[in-house]
Amino acid sequence: MALDLVSHEQKARKAVKVFWRNRAAARKNQIESGKADQGERAGVTAGKNMDGFLALLLDVIRANGLAHAEIRRNRAVLTLPGYFRPTKLWDLLVIHKGQLIAAIELKSQVGPSFGNNFNNRTEEAIGTALDLWRAYREGVFGKQPRPFVGWMMMVEDAPGSRRPVRDSSPHFPVFDDFKEASYLKRYDVLCQRLVQEQLYTTASVIASERNAVTTGKFSDLSSMTSLKTFITTLAGHVAAGAARLG
Repeated sequence: MALDLVSHEQKARKAVKVFWRNRAAARKNQIESGKADQGERAGVTAGKNMDGFLALLLDVIRANGLAHAEIRRNRAVLTLPGYFRPTKLWDLLVIHKGQLIAAIELKSQVGPSFGNNFNNRTEEAIGTALDLWRAYREGVFGKQPRPFVGWMMMVEDAPGSRRPVRDSSPHFPVFDDFKEASYLKRYDVLCQRLVQEQLYTTASVIASERNAVTTGKFSDLSSMTSLKTFITTLAGHVAAGAARLG
């Protein structure tokens, strides 16, 4: 049976439009109410910016055999037990016949502050994965195959995210991949290594300019971290789970 990728490119462009439109609407509403957050945070706190991508992932899951699975996307039912902490809140969970099929995180970052946010996102992504896999090894999810664990990131395509960045490491050299690397390049390296180290089944980063609110245009940074790779890997895992569990 062929995998169904649900016209993912078209739906991704729609998701990009939703992202930028929701950010702009959130900022406008907060300014008009007189309670605007400082800087770019006003466009973040609405919490709905990645809903278009969430809808795309739901379409992939349903189209590849798990239309009747327990698909959790409401905050009250999105927690999983951890090993280093009691629980972790995810963005999307898929459970079928008592087995965890998929757990997915959706993140985004816009300028102008790319540096601190990159470090925070990196630490969060690594810690989240380590916590889940240790809990899995300890049997907290029962005896089952490894679930799909995904990390998807959208970053503003801007001069600040494209500009080469220098790092100071006076005692030991940094890896060559990070030398003079922009923040977009760093996210690409991060996602590749998250997969290479088997912390995530797949990890994706895409870039989009603010004016894509009218076009939905976005770009991948590498084949390994592309949106298509993420969608294809998820579809395959879901199809395999559906065939295994019936």
